[in-house]
Amino acid sequence: MTSIPRTALLAASLLLAAASAGAAAPAKGRTMQQVLDASQPADWRPLDPQNTVYLELERGRVVIELAPQFAPAHVANIRALAHNGYWNGLSVNRSQDNYVVQWGDPEEDAAKRKPLGAGAKDKLPAEFARKSAGLKMTVLPDADGWAKQAGFVDGFPAARDSATGSSWLTHCYGTVGAGRDMAPDSSNGSELYVVIGQSPRHLDRNITTVGRVVQGIELLSVLPRGTGALGFYEKPEQRAPIVSIRLAADVPEGQRAKLEVLRTDTPLFAELVESRRNRRDDWYLQPAGHINVCNVPLPVREKKG
Repeated sequence: MTSIPRTALLAASLLLAAASAGAAAPAKGRTMQQVLDASQPADWRPLDPQNTVYLELERGRVVIELAPQFAPAHVANIRALAHNGYWNGLSVNRSQDNYVVQWGDPEEDAAKRKPLGAGAKDKLPAEFARKSAGLKMTVLPDADGWAKQAGFVDGFPAARDSATGSSWLTHCYGTVGAGRDMAPDSSNGSELYVVIGQSPRHLDRNITTVGRVVQGIELLSVLPRGTGALGFYEKPEQRAPIVSIRLAADVPEGQRAKLEVLRTDTPLFAELVESRRNRRDDWYLQPAGHINVCNVPLPVREKKG
């Protein structure tokens, strides 16, 4: 048997050790903050005043971005209701722990409820999902337990099924939907809720989702929990009064929130997703190598200039 010189064995061992060390320590990517710090103006987009509503509480303003591309009939009704001042003087009526906060008319007798006003319809079709055709989705690299694919459409967390050719908004923290009764078409946008809990994705495609909160959700998520069934408040004094809900387009420009949101269809956003998918901040010892649609942050900032 031919013997191998010790020097050759040592060199091979050093090369193997170097290769192993390189594989174990991949190049450190930028943190999310570093990614955002490197963003350019084109990576951000302003909110459309025609698709933004301000929920004004005594404690401050909640900014909601509407998604007409997913629920056009409901969004049109919400615009009309806001323009009519429908919600002004109504209240937040439900706060269910780890689930949702809901607002609208607390009157249980339908005959005594506040009229919807001009241009608002009492009956709308269910808009649980829509055809995927015409939607451009930024697809996440990992499997989603609730859909064939998940990702983002125009800044909204969404999912789609290629077998049925349908897409829908996902129930992530901050998602806003229209409450309904037993009948699928029993919502009209006058009763709205926002998710304040851990992603109740079982609601996907079972209720109409109309948008998401982009700022001020802490004003809703910290409300005292309701003591009644499903977190409804049992006494009028427990409810949080609504000062007003207005369409941003109906608010004087000087009183509008100067916000812009990070686009979700850019290489910079893909890098941001990877920075959260494999955390390589100094504190982390083990990158997860996985992320779901409800764990991807959607940055918002004050518009510069």
